[in-house]
Amino acid sequence: MSDLDLNSDLGEGFGVWQLGDDEALLDVVTSANVACGFHAGDASTMRSVCAAAAARGVSIGAQVSYRDLAGFGRRFIDVEPARLADEVLYQIGALEAFARAAGTRVSYVKPHGALYNATVHHDAQAQAVVNGVRAFGDLPILGLPGSRLLAEAGAAGVEEAFADRGYTPEGTLVPRGEPEALLIDTAAVVARAIRLAEAGEIVAVDGTVLALPARSLCLHGDTPGAVHHARAVRRALEEAGVTPTPFAA
Repeated sequence: MSDLDLNSDLGEGFGVWQLGDDEALLDVVTSANVACGFHAGDASTMRSVCAAAAARGVSIGAQVSYRDLAGFGRRFIDVEPARLADEVLYQIGALEAFARAAGTRVSYVKPHGALYNATVHHDAQAQAVVNGVRAFGDLPILGLPGSRLLAEAGAAGVEEAFADRGYTPEGTLVPRGEPEALLIDTAAVVARAIRLAEAGEIVAVDGTVLALPARSLCLHGDTPGAVHHARAVRRALEEAGVTPTPFAA
């Protein structure tokens, strides 16, 4: 591919607690998945990240989650679908206010953590997320290739891959806490990104080669060495003739 979006989860601090280096990552990525207050983020954090993203021409996406500050949105919650749709809509609307204050808008939506993983197979929650997004407007939805979420999203679905997460042979993410869930070696992260861009492939933890023609590549902001990884990935992609470009303007 000649261009590839680079996205990262940003704005994941809360109050006095800070997570990741948003300013540094905004100099690298082309899309910012901004926490909307349910798993992380607060009003001041959302506003500052939106302003910083807008100043750099980085697209802003709503990183929607279960209502789970204590668990950082990484615990499955069996939310009734209508309520989940309303909470997705609520989060997008909150972030939109801060995006507008920065002179821009929310350009896409990406579920976070356990909600992202649940919508790979959970029909009701996948439909609820899509319903919440559609109640707001016609926004692209980032998700895992082959997921129920992207099936429900239809033409609005956008496939993404992860530079720093392990994959199972089935094409799902290795659960956090299990061996090989995270790639923390910069060379391995860069090699993953280049192979994705040049061949549309990712190698699973058992060596299985997965065909994965993703439009966006996620670089987690809370992975050890995140900023170093992100800079190395962008530099390597540009040297390979791949232009980092937002998938949603």
